[in-house]
Amino acid sequence: MKHRKYSRKIKHILSAPLTWVMIIPLVIMDISLEIYHNICFRLLDIPLVKRINYIRIDRHKLSYLDWFDKINCAYCGYGIGLIHYATIIAGKTEEYWCGIKHKKYRGFIEPEHHKGFAGYGNEKELKEKYSN
Repeated sequence: MKHRKYSRKIKHILSAPLTWVMIIPLVIMDISLEIYHNICFRLLDIPLVKRINYIRIDRHKLSYLDWFDKINCAYCGYGIGLIHYATIIAGKTEEYWCGIKHKKYRGFIEPEHHKGFAGYGNEKELKEKYSN
């Protein structure tokens, strides 16, 4: 909570609306993601991801936070949790449809779920892993 080190300055006033307007695309993403997740995962027999394991809205219950921090903590619990949840769903989708790692580039951080994928350019490994 770095903002506590500073008094509420103009930069906080200017950035807050830009931060909070992101709730609109987050809610749209949430609705779209749930439709996709519940229809496609069921059709493809991919186990559903438990939403409650990723989206936690609980810090607003801390009595030592002021009302401003409580609202911000609830927003972050939803927003960051939703993005984490979406990343897991996207990863499980990628595992189902594409089991090939990306070409290695300096600075690229490979997602955790790529660990078991076939190597980039390794046709033999791909066939061994995924052919009937």
